[in-house]
Amino acid sequence: MTGLDQPLVDGHCHVVVDRQPDRQAFELFLTEATQPAPTGVSYADSQLGLALRRWCAPPLGLPPGAPLEEYLLRRTELPAAEVRRRLLEAAGLSHLLVDTGLGATGSVSLPQLASAARAEVRPVVRLERVAEDLASSGVSAEDFADAYAATLVDATRDAVAVKSILAYRHGFAVPATRPGMAEVRDAARGWLANNGRHRAAEAIRQWRLDDPVLLRFVLWCGLDRGLPVQLHTGFGDRDLRLTSVNPALLQGLFEAAEPTGTPIVLLHCYPYHREAGWLAAVHPYVYVDVGLTVAHAGIRAEAILGEFCELAPFGKLLYSSDAYGLPELYLVGAAQFREAFGRLLDSWRRQGALTLADADRIGAMVGADNARRLYSL
Repeated sequence: MTGLDQPLVDGHCHVVVDRQPDRQAFELFLTEATQPAPTGVSYADSQLGLALRRWCAPPLGLPPGAPLEEYLLRRTELPAAEVRRRLLEAAGLSHLLVDTGLGATGSVSLPQLASAARAEVRPVVRLERVAEDLASSGVSAEDFADAYAATLVDATRDAVAVKSILAYRHGFAVPATRPGMAEVRDAARGWLANNGRHRAAEAIRQWRLDDPVLLRFVLWCGLDRGLPVQLHTGFGDRDLRLTSVNPALLQGLFEAAEPTGTPIVLLHCYPYHREAGWLAAVHPYVYVDVGLTVAHAGIRAEAILGEFCELAPFGKLLYSSDAYGLPELYLVGAAQFREAFGRLLDSWRRQGALTLADADRIGAMVGADNARRLYSL
């Protein structure tokens, strides 16, 4: 298994739901789409759907590749907690680094997730969520900057990393420099006033940080905190604009942030994974995480992992699943990664590019050891 038989560190993931979803809801978890599939189309007829039927059927007592109808029927025959336990245990994880900023209705608690996976769960704090929670407390624009910095320290005392969703809220076409305090106060005044009016008109509306100045401010506060900063890049749901989330657009920011010495972890990256690999090669504190891409790419994951590895130093590559909602996604991510990266390393070894010892070492690095070092696990 070239060093991949040890428990993996899932370096970026989310909570799972504590219920048996119906077929439509189940299929939506298999895609980045936000609307149900049109008539005649199934989101399970995809690379991720095939991988799920391959890897997740056996832990539930079915043969690999069992038809989806049989799989879903078997799933409903078991209690949700038992489904969760079987699938998460089968993933073979030592740590789950959970982004606590993305919840789901009826989701399990972090202790429940840890118990099911028989793994340690550590939180990753979403920078924008801290700002939104602070806004809901009634903070004034004049106090926002100082209050945010203090609140972030409290919010991250037990965290292993912070995360930015600048990609979703604005895109990467932002100035590289830290915004000034007067600029932050003016932006906070406008953001708090605008959101306050919306909330008064729509009682159910939630705070949403989308001001570009404040997004830069909270990102710099995260860099100041010194914990690794996870940064969504590349594909995701339709809330982002794909052309605006190429991590190469942030090269100026990486240069400006370099004196902080804070690691920046580029999540997902596809289809900009080659750009991400180059950034990791030339910027000392930039790392690349293959999460989300591996599961969605299915049988093509080996080729894409090879492209990740073209330029990125092996000590800067990290595994994660980006699993959300379904426990299946933890297992699919882990199994696909072990299978695809193992095949890739085996092919290099057959071609004489590395030794068996090299393959063992690199597999262990990318699967767990790099994350243990980076996140101080």
